[in-house]
Amino acid sequence: MGPDLAFAHSLADDADALTLGRFRARDLQVATKPDMTPVSEADTAVEQAIRARVATERPGESVFGEELGDDGGPVRWIVDPIDATRNYVRGIPVFATLIALERAGELVLGVVSAPALRRRWWAERGGGAFADGDPIHVSGVRRIEDAVFAYTSHRSFGEAGAEAAFERLAGAAWVARGYGDFWQYMLIAEGAADVSAETGVGLWDLAAPLVIVEEAGGRFTDWRGERRADGGNSIASNGLLHDAALAAFGG
Repeated sequence: MGPDLAFAHSLADDADALTLGRFRARDLQVATKPDMTPVSEADTAVEQAIRARVATERPGESVFGEELGDDGGPVRWIVDPIDATRNYVRGIPVFATLIALERAGELVLGVVSAPALRRRWWAERGGGAFADGDPIHVSGVRRIEDAVFAYTSHRSFGEAGAEAAFERLAGAAWVARGYGDFWQYMLIAEGAADVSAETGVGLWDLAAPLVIVEEAGGRFTDWRGERRADGGNSIASNGLLHDAALAAFGG
């Protein structure tokens, strides 16, 4: 494990302690952001803690976080302090801290830590993908008819004008399940799910999953087929099903 990945794990350890410490707390403070999504005191505390450590221990590097913005610079730690905050504030244990490192525009590592599930996934370029220390790989499913299709919110596709595309893919798949948020991507990386689509997401949602899915042998693009994590939507797959999923979305 190189120093960048070791540092990312250390950041995730700190985040886990903070999120678990306030999970299901009766006095948890929750506000609503302008986009009508929730933000808890734990979201802010995690991002502030990560920013403080980067500033102290990684001089010259910056942070781009969901809650406190982008510091800019060629080396950025991209952070979603709590992915699936809706779950977190309702006491549902499917939430995670997402940490990615970007150097000169290239995403080079990703860590996804879900402490209430007691799971952690990570990957570094050229080193493969891992879950709890074990190597993981995408599935070998070749037909949409045999695939598990994962997504976050059915309603979001309608809001994006993609209801028909969603129905085409969900209707063709063996099964469609709303696993949602980071978990759908980790299931793809592990080979438990085969293809996913999502919309209404930011770079902080997708940066770490992109690295993990790709290092697990999968493919990750936007709906037009461009390899990126900042397009506001995504299709992730085992690679074998990617073209079929893109076709459903007109990509």
